[in-house]
Amino acid sequence: MKLQLTKPIAFIDLETTGINISTERIVEIAMVKISPDGTQQVKRKLINPLIPIPKASSDIHGITDEMVKDAPTFKQAANEIKQFIDNCDLAGYNSNRFDIPMLIEEFLRSGMEFTLDGKKLLDVQKVFHMMEQRTLGAAYKFYCNKSLENAHSAEVDATATWEVLEAQVERYPQIGNTVESIVKFTGEDDIVDFARRFVKENGIELFNFGKHKGKPVTQVLKEEPQYYDWMMKGDFPMNTKQKLTEILNRTLLKK
Repeated sequence: MKLQLTKPIAFIDLETTGINISTERIVEIAMVKISPDGTQQVKRKLINPLIPIPKASSDIHGITDEMVKDAPTFKQAANEIKQFIDNCDLAGYNSNRFDIPMLIEEFLRSGMEFTLDGKKLLDVQKVFHMMEQRTLGAAYKFYCNKSLENAHSAEVDATATWEVLEAQVERYPQIGNTVESIVKFTGEDDIVDFARRFVKENGIELFNFGKHKGKPVTQVLKEEPQYYDWMMKGDFPMNTKQKLTEILNRTLLKK
């Protein structure tokens, strides 16, 4: 059974200066776009993060300050990246918790509007962890019977993730062979913000941290409006602040 696509899907892998979505930056992005007819397009770009790349990060992905000093910034590359994935569903390995949130944060910082409306988010790691419980390198060996050479090269990892998903579709008929069926199988997150500072239960956004954990966001904003100012000045991702502002604006409209 082969994966059936009704629209293109882009497999994304990022290399970054670190893992804190609020403060770190992308240094490399690779996107492997698969069309419904099976054709593939690959786009890879080094990105100048405008901040130093820590040695610990360079030791992992091999990208140094010298390698990116003449590369475009994300703001300069943002439109090209957006156009490449604009009509695609998005996929990756642990992408729902890292790559896509980081990508959204960079779009927000660059001032470019990018929406996930109408896009399915397929995290191949979720299928693997539900079925086998291992890492990308082990997944590649297990499903594709090949060793993952040059791991932590964004293009290598993104392409390997695509090959793993193809093998998963062949191995597990119960997950189906469409993006919709696989996302349904893994359980599509009802995401409010990618940092999971808010969660949604029965259609209501709730705080997922701190002293107001479990309380409706609208209730807290009405009873303690200064909490909004505290969060907007705090070290929260821009995506979290954007969603908080959207909830506040809806709350004000209902008054």
